[in-house]
Amino acid sequence: MATLIRALELPDTRQAKRRDWSAGIPAFTAIRRLGIAGMTGAAILTCMIVMAVAVPLVSPYGIAETRSAERLREPEFAHPFGTDRLGRDQFTRAAAAGRTSLTATILALALSLTIGVGLGLLAGYAGGAIDMVVMRLADVIMALPTLVLGIVVAALFGPALLTVVIATVSFWWAGYARVTRTLVRQVRNEPFVEASRAIGATPWRIATREVLPHIWGPIIVMAALDVGSLLMTLSGLSFLGLGAQPPTPEWGLMLADGRAYFLDAPFLMFFPGLMIFLCVLGVNLLGTALRQRITRSV
Repeated sequence: MATLIRALELPDTRQAKRRDWSAGIPAFTAIRRLGIAGMTGAAILTCMIVMAVAVPLVSPYGIAETRSAERLREPEFAHPFGTDRLGRDQFTRAAAAGRTSLTATILALALSLTIGVGLGLLAGYAGGAIDMVVMRLADVIMALPTLVLGIVVAALFGPALLTVVIATVSFWWAGYARVTRTLVRQVRNEPFVEASRAIGATPWRIATREVLPHIWGPIIVMAALDVGSLLMTLSGLSFLGLGAQPPTPEWGLMLADGRAYFLDAPFLMFFPGLMIFLCVLGVNLLGTALRQRITRSV
């Protein structure tokens, strides 16, 4: 009888082990909790990051290697994305461009979060004249056309990838400042904040150790959903010639280079556009899943 019971329980035990193999890995567990949309977005982003990091290192073609005999070749096995007007392999350049575009996007996002959250935290907790000055400045910046403001700032300092990042940060921080200020005002009079004041904690400590950890959730979701918009803004400025300069590979610059050959070689614009589309799709799926997860937990 005992042997029969063990035989009947064995398949269920094996199935449980197969089902829970990733339960001990925090990253897999966190991603699995985001649902199908979140896992799809995470998978897309992972593939894009691996491609951006690995392909330029293992590709038989150099990023700036020109081959005049192979110029404007259509996609084939040797060149999956074809070649451009100088005979450069577009697959290798698209992968390297991902590294450039994603690095610029992450840098712009980090700077915008640092400035916006810092000023919003200061305005929301201090109040008074500081609150009025910071919020009026944010209102003025948010009232201006963002792309036009970015073009003006980039044109003043000259075309360069770092210039485009600075131009984008100059207006992107305002949204984070307003959201942070609103969240801070909602929690600054909560009992745990009053308790910290009662024991003599400094305003800096209260703002950073007590208030900030309670408002991170909505800010992280907003930042995740903003990655796609930031990527398209930076690529758009590079497309206009204000960002990365040749021969540096960048998706917006690759779109601009392929524009003159759109009728004869449409793949020159299709594949960089596809890379931008996939990145935006991945971050939007992941950001939406994060927002739904946080909304359900509140």
